[in-house]
Amino acid sequence: MSLLDLAPVVPVVVVDDASTAVPLARALVAGGLPVIEVTLRTPAALDVIRRIAAEVPEAVVGAGTIRTPGDVEAAVEAGSRFLVSPGTTPALLAAMLAGGVPFLPGAATASEAMTLAERGVRELKFFPAEAAGGAAFLKSLSGPLPDVRFCPTGGITPANAPTYLALPNVGCVGGSWLTPADALASGDYARIEKLATEAAALRA
Repeated sequence: MSLLDLAPVVPVVVVDDASTAVPLARALVAGGLPVIEVTLRTPAALDVIRRIAAEVPEAVVGAGTIRTPGDVEAAVEAGSRFLVSPGTTPALLAAMLAGGVPFLPGAATASEAMTLAERGVRELKFFPAEAAGGAAFLKSLSGPLPDVRFCPTGGITPANAPTYLALPNVGCVGGSWLTPADALASGDYARIEKLATEAAALRA
């Protein structure tokens, strides 16, 4: 099954304290969101991925903010089951193609999507979604690029997610609202599970 079809929402997680990794992942999985993107924006990120991969096998944990071939190698070594990049360069694409795990390379224009499709990559991250044209832009791509599917991320909220999910070329959306910093800091995993449950029901 495609990564885009596992859940309607992929939590985009920024974690500063690796000790929160396992309870966080368990709360998201319990809420019905097994696919978790841990962004490589903090020093703890790779350790977070390692802990989730080792202790929450029912989670499909991946690494986001992949920017370099070195990021690909480190993320896969840590146990990432997928990779997500904010954009795509030739060197990064080559590394992700060789990485051995599914990946969603970032694209924000028709030309970028077509370039990736030429390389056989037809499942992409659309980023930054709202700033790059939103659901209206993706809808306009579904006609000329019917074989390309997207996971839009960037500015996605519970309010606009259903509009994206209703599009034929959107498999899922990525969102950061599921793991509020204050909930992580206070260990309020019940709140995170509730947010995940609500997000899992957003499929249009």
